[in-house]
Amino acid sequence: MTDLDVDEFLAQPLTARIATNGPTVRPVWYLWEDGVFWLLSGPWAKLLSRVREDPRVALVIDVCDVTTGLTRQVIARGKATVEPFDVARGRRKLTRYLGPDESLWDNRFRRYLHDDVGTVWLRLVPESLQANDLSYSV
Repeated sequence: MTDLDVDEFLAQPLTARIATNGPTVRPVWYLWEDGVFWLLSGPWAKLLSRVREDPRVALVIDVCDVTTGLTRQVIARGKATVEPFDVARGRRKLTRYLGPDESLWDNRFRRYLHDDVGTVWLRLVPESLQANDLSYSV
């Protein structure tokens, strides 16, 4: 195994999977800033009600490319909190996945920033953070 730079890895626009009590697992986009994961949610998503019922979550971000052998993962565990939405952070998160030109975004993503649709943040300060580089030679 080689060392994995967690901040560099998490700066990529990867898709994470979050697990809640139930268990339920779903894909999510995330923002990683200053050691905190930020996940966008709202009343349209079961994720928000599940976190309110039981804030314990696990989050996995990984890549596995069988053609190159690149295999990396970050696993975070902790209690998520529901926080008020702020547009600046929302724009940073959505720009990393959708690009800087909001006019090209699907309308539902623009609505998170500009309409009152009940958007909130799920904030996860990891109680544990495990990073592994399991890459291999092909």
